[in-house]
Amino acid sequence: MKVALIAAALVLLPVAVAAEPAHGLAVLGTLKYPKGFEHFDYANPGAPRQGRVKLWYQGSFNTVNPFTLKGQWAMGSNPFGTDGKLLTFQTLMEQSMDEPDSYYGLIAESVELPDDRRSITFHLNGAARFHDGTAVTADDVVFSFETLKEDGHPTYGVLFRDIVSAHKLGPLRVRFDFREGVNTRDLPATISALPVLSKAYYAEHAFNETTLTPPLGSGPYRVETVDEGRSITYVRQPNWADNLGVYKGRWNFERLSWDYYRDRDIALEALFAGKLDFREDFTSRNWATKYDGAPAVQDGRIKRETLPDDRPSGLQCFYINSRREKFADPRVREAIGLVFDFEWTNKTLFYGAYQRTYSVFQNSDLEAQGAPSAAELALLEPWRGKVPDDVFGPAYRPPRTDGSGNIRGQLREAKRLLQAAGWTVKQGQLVNAEGQQFEIEFLSYSDTFERIVMPYIRNLERLGIAANFRVVDPANYQNRVRPFDFDITTFRFSMPLTPGVSLANFYSSEAADVT
Repeated sequence: MKVALIAAALVLLPVAVAAEPAHGLAVLGTLKYPKGFEHFDYANPGAPRQGRVKLWYQGSFNTVNPFTLKGQWAMGSNPFGTDGKLLTFQTLMEQSMDEPDSYYGLIAESVELPDDRRSITFHLNGAARFHDGTAVTADDVVFSFETLKEDGHPTYGVLFRDIVSAHKLGPLRVRFDFREGVNTRDLPATISALPVLSKAYYAEHAFNETTLTPPLGSGPYRVETVDEGRSITYVRQPNWADNLGVYKGRWNFERLSWDYYRDRDIALEALFAGKLDFREDFTSRNWATKYDGAPAVQDGRIKRETLPDDRPSGLQCFYINSRREKFADPRVREAIGLVFDFEWTNKTLFYGAYQRTYSVFQNSDLEAQGAPSAAELALLEPWRGKVPDDVFGPAYRPPRTDGSGNIRGQLREAKRLLQAAGWTVKQGQLVNAEGQQFEIEFLSYSDTFERIVMPYIRNLERLGIAANFRVVDPANYQNRVRPFDFDITTFRFSMPLTPGVSLANFYSSEAADVT
């Protein structure tokens, strides 16, 4: 059974609407909530606004600037990372989480999308304010777009690639123009999620530097205290938007804190000791063996719950750095993948808790099934000869084993693929034409994966590959992964329900230099 407690944010595809100001933007169909709605159905406007929740994260951080590639962001200030939260900044519009396809007014109280879909115009709410009380204006919106696109994290450059310009039409009115000749279906939603920065603040502060001085924001929280690499605390900020339907009943904790731990097991003990309030556990061994005997679980101080997850599945896997010459041949990568025995690993190490993923859209209508349809083949035909022939055949499914640990068939096929790619076994070592042995380093910032990787390494050694598992601290891990200084590492991500610009963020040639 899959376990998940936090829903992923979605960037989806708006349909054309008339060029009349609207209180929201519907991606598919019509908006659920009418103009002036009181609150989202999943929010409780009567909830008490008090208290504190303390969470945890593994690793470290050295910046509270969430908009550049430099440094390691703190939790709660990270729009692209594990938590996906940007607590201190507001966006033009707010997405509804009980509709997979709608955005409602926040900084922008209304929006115009003309029939030709070549632009989008936002009308700002005159009450919108930054935390210092200064008004949010069209100048701030234009500045935010231009700065993030040109100098921000490279992901913004990809997201905004086909949004060519922003124009101030008045103190509270901004139009964004889309590139001619491109498919604009997801661009209105993309720009609706633009975080708005203070132009005046950044006239006096460097934008693209790491910092532990919290930048001026406008969100429901502001940074209260920072202990570099150890903890960060956010305090709820009385907000101009508190009476808007998109805010009522939300952001109820007075304070949110994240404590950082180097080790997952130590963090689990912190939960048992009452130093943490909530924990998502994605480690099947912990879930199966470490909770039942804990006094805090036995006496009811900790409530343990497994939630069935019917959302499209996220993808966690081994990532092979194909930029390195030894991995450039796809037959080599296929051979390496063949000898990972998932069935044995799931039975022996994961207590049978997991299902194998084989698609970035698994458990959704977008998951590839069977052979391509006639319509799909029509889209694929222009690329025949330029992409692998397998693309035109049945959907990929990884080979299955019987879970016994006997993978002789996979080893034979892997050896054949490696030989076809120019690698041979000499004196028990897999070597290339120059006599260099094939070596693989599995890079991680957590020793949690060691028990998973070591059996995999033993299978690789049976092919003559010299492999090892290396754990480095989180800062060193980031310093190696960002410039692609690794052989194989692990990562988890989820894709939105509807394909759009997010696919380019992961899979385009342009994104290859970023992710």
